[in-house]
Amino acid sequence: MITVSLPHFLDAAIIRRLLPADTDVRLVEWNLVGEPGDGVEPAALDVVVPPFHTLSATPNPGYVSVDQLSNALPLATSARLVQLLSIGAEGVADHLPAGATLSNAVGVMERQTAELACTLLLATLRGLPGLLAASPVWSNRRTPGLIGRHVVLLGYGGIGKQIERRLAGFDARITRVASTARTLDDGTPVFATADLATIVRDADALVCSVPLLPGTAGLVNAELLAALPDGAVVVNVGRGPVVVTTDLVAELKTGRLFAALDVTDPEPLPADHDLWSLPNAIITPHVGGNTEVMSQLLHQLVAEQILRVVRGETPVNVIAGAAA
Repeated sequence: MITVSLPHFLDAAIIRRLLPADTDVRLVEWNLVGEPGDGVEPAALDVVVPPFHTLSATPNPGYVSVDQLSNALPLATSARLVQLLSIGAEGVADHLPAGATLSNAVGVMERQTAELACTLLLATLRGLPGLLAASPVWSNRRTPGLIGRHVVLLGYGGIGKQIERRLAGFDARITRVASTARTLDDGTPVFATADLATIVRDADALVCSVPLLPGTAGLVNAELLAALPDGAVVVNVGRGPVVVTTDLVAELKTGRLFAALDVTDPEPLPADHDLWSLPNAIITPHVGGNTEVMSQLLHQLVAEQILRVVRGETPVNVIAGAAA
């Protein structure tokens, strides 16, 4: 038998239904705060599925901070797998129990997050906040729109590629930017972040979906924002600290740029923060992946990983640790 800890929002009954009937597994609740359920000691866990985590010192409700995670995770000394429920894994690998493998949730969040990125982009370029604020006045006005616009995708992993797919129908001109330059099999260029300040000079939108890494923290700063032309929109669905918030606020206050942010720094964004009051900013509370399909996909992923551990197979989505 293997023992698996689940966060409070995953349903053990659903996972059992997804597993073969003869799977010998014990499922207990553990949010990495306090002790696991059913009197199980952390050292008895074979698989740990943490709640969503954050580098913020003031976590979103239901999240755990990396500080909390760093105190709890090493106690699971027998863990063979730590299965994250997000793509981002910042701060976790440093606290893995010896011999454990770390996997993330590639395949779960990308489509929904891309959906929201396009929603935020469209809402801004079609002027929805202003139109809604003017109601019930019938305020017909011309807006930029998305058709034919130049969109720079900062991040060309799973989310960036899904955003590109969804923008195809708008005849937008897409420029792809990643950590290193490369050429795709079809000849499409992907540019390096080192060239970003030049690339954005004629951009109508900069859409950020990069993970938080040493090379991406603060990447969208005053210098880069100044390079954007008047009227450009900054969309961030990746990680808040990729954008320097004070620099962005300074630009937004001039009225020169627009922003549409699903992630912020700090996060959660305090109620009295300047971003809330700026008419050229749209803020959503980190809901990129949070649609009804997310729960289904998370349960399927966790069930698949449990089965792989039971069978002695290598987990999918390995990013660090023993099987990396």
